[in-house]
Amino acid sequence: MPAITQPLQDRYDVVVVGGGAAGLSAAVTLSRALRSVLVVDAGAPRNAPAQGVHGFLTREGMHPLALLAAGRAEAESYGSTVLAAEVSQLRRDTEGFAVELSDGRTVLGRRLLLATGLSDQLPDIPGLRDQWGKGVVHCPYCHGYEIRGRRIGVLGTGPLSMHQALLFRQWSEDITLFLNDTVKPTDEEWDRLAARSIRVVDGAVSSVDATDGVLTGVTVAGRSFDLQALAVGTRMESRGGLLEPLGIIAQDHPSGMGRFVEAGPRGSTAVPGVYVAGNASNLAAQVIVAAAEGTMAGAAINADLVEEETAWAVEGHSGPFSASSEAEVSVRVLGTRRHGLDDGAGTEEGVRRAG
Repeated sequence: MPAITQPLQDRYDVVVVGGGAAGLSAAVTLSRALRSVLVVDAGAPRNAPAQGVHGFLTREGMHPLALLAAGRAEAESYGSTVLAAEVSQLRRDTEGFAVELSDGRTVLGRRLLLATGLSDQLPDIPGLRDQWGKGVVHCPYCHGYEIRGRRIGVLGTGPLSMHQALLFRQWSEDITLFLNDTVKPTDEEWDRLAARSIRVVDGAVSSVDATDGVLTGVTVAGRSFDLQALAVGTRMESRGGLLEPLGIIAQDHPSGMGRFVEAGPRGSTAVPGVYVAGNASNLAAQVIVAAAEGTMAGAAINADLVEEETAWAVEGHSGPFSASSEAEVSVRVLGTRRHGLDDGAGTEEGVRRAG
């Protein structure tokens, strides 16, 4: 992580924690709404190992880091500040939310958006992590086309592995499901696997094998199985721990795929002023979906701020800065010649008209 030297304001309308597709899309939306925005980016995108982004209209195959670089440039062009830093703590403040940075500095935000994404928890199998994002893939819609027609293995990691095997069958006729001492198909599932000509191998996978960095297969009980790609259903963990001091705790997803931060419409949470977007709340979101959620959350945050500012204006109408009080001050200072003419405003009736 580079040293943090960029000058900061003390306060922002919105602090966005996370500089991925969701966070940057929110920043663009908010900056175009003339809001002051700080994006704090720890620089650890989930899809960094991938060779390209897929399913993102007009950005097909673009390297993930190049996409983020373009996103940062767009956000900054509208006035957002994008800071390479880590957030160490979030807490409530009388003016909104205090965001403590890892270098000891603290900034304040009237609103807070968490867009920190998720982390993929991989099985502890030798060689597996080395191939993550290369020979080992996760999402068929992200990578299925690139491995179409190849010998594809599916590593059993839980109940969703059955669904994953049937999905990847769409891209290849050569699918092998490795139960990995984890998956136990029901009678109905055995029938479905057989109907789709999906081979099944029992026993634990002891290694994921590669030669010169290229996946060659897996080993089960000393026997090697040749593969050209391996699909793995990871356990996805929302990076939402920063919200715990604010009373927002990640929950187990009903599907069993991992833990997520529950969000309402357009990213709202149970804590007023705190929003979430992207994989932190939507474990299955692809990059384009995360970007869309960031845009929607940005619009919701701006609308929230507009409501607050309108309430302030309404309260001010009868408060110390109301129109009537301003007229009285004007009379005291300028008398009857507020505009260079004697308009009679200094009389009691004139003051009533001015109020």
